[in-house]
Amino acid sequence: MKESAIQAKRIKQLEAEGYYVIKLIKTNKNGIPDLVAIRKDSVLFSEIKTEKGKLSKLQEYRLKELNEHGFETEVYRG
Repeated sequence: MKESAIQAKRIKQLEAEGYYVIKLIKTNKNGIPDLVAIRKDSVLFSEIKTEKGKLSKLQEYRLKELNEHGFETEVYRG
């Protein structure tokens, strides 16, 4: 399955769970996850990868950085 199809699936799932989902295309910080999902009591950053896809060192750093700031993160593989 292509990453774009996995991403569309995850967006649909998150919206069904009550999240407002934004696809991050270009940000001031390289390596930031693909999606940010927001609802009243939580914010989730989601990096989308295929089954064989690997995180870059910068992506690993950004996920750790977001966790340290109190945000929930995930690597979603569909």
